[in-house]
Amino acid sequence: MSTPDLITYPDKDLLVMGLADRLSADLKSALLTHEHVSFAVAGGTSPGPVFKLLSAVSLDWDRVTVLPTDERCVPPDHARSNARLIRETLLQGPASAARFQPLFTDAQSSDQVSASVAKLAPISVALLGMGADMHTASLFPGADGLSAALDADAPAIVPVHPADQPEARLSLSGPILQGALRTHLLITGLEKRAALEKATTRPVPEAPVRLILETATVHWSE
Repeated sequence: MSTPDLITYPDKDLLVMGLADRLSADLKSALLTHEHVSFAVAGGTSPGPVFKLLSAVSLDWDRVTVLPTDERCVPPDHARSNARLIRETLLQGPASAARFQPLFTDAQSSDQVSASVAKLAPISVALLGMGADMHTASLFPGADGLSAALDADAPAIVPVHPADQPEARLSLSGPILQGALRTHLLITGLEKRAALEKATTRPVPEAPVRLILETATVHWSE
């Protein structure tokens, strides 16, 4: 495949500011042509500073539905819950007006959640991360459920259980991630830069992040 669209920043602070600006611009652009837009965001620690900047941006947040790209099957107040991180960092200030669509909830069955997420497709803007093992969202190489998640007819939400992770997970499926209208990938460090380059030469089951590399803008700093 061709080399991904890569933006290199001198340091992490400039990456955070530049990525927040790009996400803000993409959301505002989407809102110009759609009454409601969807914003799928990664969990983990890396996007937290981006979320804090983005939460203060003035836009029609009440017309935005935010959802995680993936979730651990833990209570929403658990320290490892992506929903908790998103609520505490992104859904603050002006952005608190956004609607939040959890992936793991006692209020709906997994089929109901998947149906709700399917109604948000195509995702207007997606922010993804990548591990050094070339996973994205919870699509881990070799994980139980990966093949079903990558199937062209996969539902919007799929269960995945990586062997080296303590919890079962739910993830946006391959077709949903691939179908996002605007996709950004946030990575830092030399190890992940090398993994990104490696992913361009590997089949998707070995490097699930490759699913989105042809359409994603990659944001990187050391």
